[in-house]
Amino acid sequence: MKLISDAFKTSHVILDLEATDITSALQQSVSEMASRGVIDPQIEDQVVSALLKREKEMPTTIGNSTAIPHAYFDGVDKQIAMFVRLAQPIKMGAPDGGFTQFLFLLLGPPDSAALHLDSLAIIARLTSDDDVRYKLGNGGSSDELLEAFNYFLIRTSPKGREEEKKSESLIYTGRLCGGLKQDIARRKPHYLSDFRDGIHTKCAGSILFLFFACLAPAVTFGSVMAVQTGGEIGVVEMILASAVCGIIYALFAGQPLIILGGTGPLLVFTVILYRLCADLSIPFLASYAWVGLWSAGFILLMAITDTSCLMKYFTRFTDEIFSALISIIFIYEAIKSLVYIFEDLDVKKHHDTALLSLLLALGTYYIAMSLSRFRRSKYLRPKMREFLADFGPTIALASMTLFAVWLHEVYLDMLPAPDTFGTTSGRPWAIDLMAAPVWTRYAAAGPALLVAILIYLDQNITSRVVNSPDHRLRKGDAYHQDLAVVGVLVGACSLFGLPWLVAATVRSLNHVRSLATLKEETDITGETRERVTFVRENRVTGLTIHILIGFSLLLFPLLKSIPMAIMYGLFLFMGVVSMSGNQFFERLSLWVRDPSLYPITHYIRQVPRWTIHAFTLLQLICLAILWFVKSSALGILFPIFIALLVPTRIIAGRYFSAE
Repeated sequence: MKLISDAFKTSHVILDLEATDITSALQQSVSEMASRGVIDPQIEDQVVSALLKREKEMPTTIGNSTAIPHAYFDGVDKQIAMFVRLAQPIKMGAPDGGFTQFLFLLLGPPDSAALHLDSLAIIARLTSDDDVRYKLGNGGSSDELLEAFNYFLIRTSPKGREEEKKSESLIYTGRLCGGLKQDIARRKPHYLSDFRDGIHTKCAGSILFLFFACLAPAVTFGSVMAVQTGGEIGVVEMILASAVCGIIYALFAGQPLIILGGTGPLLVFTVILYRLCADLSIPFLASYAWVGLWSAGFILLMAITDTSCLMKYFTRFTDEIFSALISIIFIYEAIKSLVYIFEDLDVKKHHDTALLSLLLALGTYYIAMSLSRFRRSKYLRPKMREFLADFGPTIALASMTLFAVWLHEVYLDMLPAPDTFGTTSGRPWAIDLMAAPVWTRYAAAGPALLVAILIYLDQNITSRVVNSPDHRLRKGDAYHQDLAVVGVLVGACSLFGLPWLVAATVRSLNHVRSLATLKEETDITGETRERVTFVRENRVTGLTIHILIGFSLLLFPLLKSIPMAIMYGLFLFMGVVSMSGNQFFERLSLWVRDPSLYPITHYIRQVPRWTIHAFTLLQLICLAILWFVKSSALGILFPIFIALLVPTRIIAGRYFSAE
């Protein structure tokens, strides 16, 4: 163990060595070792010859981007370990078929060859850890590499594994604010690193992509809400709420990767409340404010009484259905909007408008999707491939906007930004709470309870999806803290007639994915899939995204030059990308596959085929019911039906074993 630790000392680390093959890599590495005094310069040629001879007998690469060149002979009086990171990975015949970037050179006297097995085992464990491998590839100094190694030892110790497991679980404390205090204590040590980790080119790509990906739904939801509420709440209110709430959430929430936004269920509830107020002839905004204040109180009560611990009864069964529903909504809305353009062309629009809108939407989707996959390409250098993949959605949006400007003769629907900053109806920003009848102030508690349940479920299910083990997040979750922050924001928005915001699943998933380092894996059937190896957890991206959204209130003329068709393409891209990694869609695809070509996954190997299909069918039925409820007059009861997924899964457990 000490030998490997010594390999990360300053004199034993060579970073970003320029080499084109294993021969030049070993020659340069040994030459550098001699110049640093790690080995006697007189045996430099002997060491190189011994290492190359070993490589010819059998390559020393062990996979996971790692090779362990070694030699044991007279002339070396003690064991020596040297870590070398190549600037460009090279092919060395690794058993996993991948490239090799990390070399652990091991030298020693002949009688120390037996110790090589211990060192080999430690290095194999170390480099099989995705988090460590990422830090080995991106660390800027030997101190950072040593810190990654020490953290690996702590995390993989029995005590460390137990502590990590506890920190990610929802344990009921039985004390007021008990869970809230634990969340704050868990995330506090990472607060400064949340800002340091945001200084990276990957974060810049995430910011530019998510800025438009968050602004477009804000404008869309705001436009719909303005029509459905008679202009009481509109685009400006939605953009302002998104900016202010997003900034506050990025600064004070526990899990900053979550993106707040307007959601369909909350929009439906607001519209129903507006119509109810119209029927009862009571002022809408004052009643809306009272419902919001009651809801905020209920949500804060949930946060301080550890009710988020109930999420432990929510399983992957619920997460997959909820994520699938939100992804399908994005795809459906994008396609529906494009289909609408083609309706009654001779009456509403010209054929050129419909055709160009379709080309812009599909072009945006195609470019964004193609560039996001460019990191697998064989062309260009790795950093350039990574850059194009990270900035893919932004490049797609910019290029399609320029294309639309070039064809300016064709009429297109543009982003419906308002002309000036101000409330949609011209009302004062502050809501007069006393304008609501006295009985309304107390009766508002009824609908507020439904709002609180909806926000509780939306927020916590999205938190579960974001904190999924598949994303390999390291800094811990904070369900109670996040819920408390959302509760405060709901109350504040209610006082100014701003829309209520909650964790937006698709935008949050795209935020995580845009910050993720992905690894492509191929099984024995040739099936390829991407796996998250590291996510750059930070607060800078969320903070900057919402600051830019705030500045957009001053840039309405520029926003009006972006065609809505491009936004539909961006919605389509977000919906499709967020489906990736959802096991429900993977199992659903098995229905139309040749059974002999099924991917080699753990559930395919361990579970009977028809059991898999029956479980998937149950999830599909639940998804269809949720879709029906969302789209019907029962929309206000949508949160109740989400909650019913829990007892459904418990009952299903009688027919499906845990295995």
